Amino acid sequence: MQTASTNIGERMGRSQELSDSKRGPVIGGHLGNKSIRDISWLLNIPRSTVSGIITKWKPLGTTATQPPSGRPRHMTGRGQRMLKRTVRRSRQLSAESIAKDLQTWCGLQMSPTTVCRELHGMGFHGRAAASKPSITKCNAKRRRCRGVKHAATGAENGTCLTALCQV
Repeated sequence: MQTASTNIGERMGRSQELSDSKRGPVIGGHLGNKSIRDISWLLNIPRSTVSGIITKWKPLGTTATQPPSGRPRHMTGRGQRMLKRTVRRSRQLSAESIAKDLQTWCGLQMSPTTVCRELHGMGFHGRAAASKPSITKCNAKRRRCRGVKHAATGAENGTCLTALCQV
């Protein structure tokens, strides 16, 4: 019987994919009317893995690894890091100019729309900062007193009587 520490160490985390030589006995056991629990115990493979192999084998008739679905990504990790570096240096650049820069530096041919999409995925958005009036010392004092009830004086709503802010 295995100890708990070795069992947890074997089962925790993501492990590598099973080879075809280990998937074959799983299907053989299934065709021999063995239960998933029995196959798992005999081959020392987790029950979820055995179940996954069987459910993939039923519709496809093969245990070979299938190619991933979807279109491959246009930008590599290196291109994304370069894009992030470019945007951090100058936030004012347009998507067109960034696309041209990437073309000259890394040879990546991409449209400005793709650049925008990648930047949105990285958390960069084209937003302008809200314009704020210049806050003077007088305005700052007024803001502190507005709508606040002072415990010392009991005054409310801008009728502050403290020595710091005389409104």
